[in-house]
Amino acid sequence: MSGLRIAVQLYTVREFMKTPEDTVNTLKRVKEIGYDAVQVSGTGYIDREKAELVKKAAEELGLEICATHVGFDQLESEMDWMIELHRMWNCRYVGLGAMPDRFRGSREGYVEFAGIANGFGKVLSQNGLRFIYHNHNFEFHKFDGMTGMQILLAETDPEYFGFEIDTYWVQAGGADPIEWIRKLKGRMDVIHFKDMVMYQGNQTMAEVGEGNLNWNGIIEACRETGVKWAAVEQDICLRDPFESLGISLRNLEKYGCMA
Repeated sequence: MSGLRIAVQLYTVREFMKTPEDTVNTLKRVKEIGYDAVQVSGTGYIDREKAELVKKAAEELGLEICATHVGFDQLESEMDWMIELHRMWNCRYVGLGAMPDRFRGSREGYVEFAGIANGFGKVLSQNGLRFIYHNHNFEFHKFDGMTGMQILLAETDPEYFGFEIDTYWVQAGGADPIEWIRKLKGRMDVIHFKDMVMYQGNQTMAEVGEGNLNWNGIIEACRETGVKWAAVEQDICLRDPFESLGISLRNLEKYGCMA
């Protein structure tokens, strides 16, 4: 079985990264919790000054930047900067957190998006990087009998288009995270670990291992299919987000995963 490394999806602590000082302090807190890698997302626009700040802080703390989420518009209009930024951070995986709204309502929209994303992925691949796409629940709506995710899988080029499924959102879309991990064998190096729990009558996000997802099965499927990185993410926390990140890491250690 292949190794599986754990990282923090910084979107979890986005409210604590609004200033340069806060950004550095947040990276320090993440390291103190026990994480050795991060996915950079939700920290606002990354200009050169901010990029250098993150690079310096991460290097000093011994934090690896394993992946990012960037904007569709940045891939469309700032591709050169995206390539330079990821090279600066020694980060291979260029993530897109969601497709723009205009593509979501029809099969034709998904096919159009797939074509554009293939183009992004080809340019990134030619520069030693890898495009990865992160789902929510809307990709499991059906169009002519196929879910949006099935359309993306069929219409994209494995060489240029990778996936980064989110375990919570797959479950919320009515699908099985374990099944989708196996479907994407060879096309997914990064995954988001996020649990689901019922709270006051509604499903909500929970620390990994504190909800109802089958983590033994999820982790086994990740290892079987060669997933390299699992980024812990919790968009909504019912306690302090840093405490939540600590709980998730401790639980993952019980499952045999290491940061």
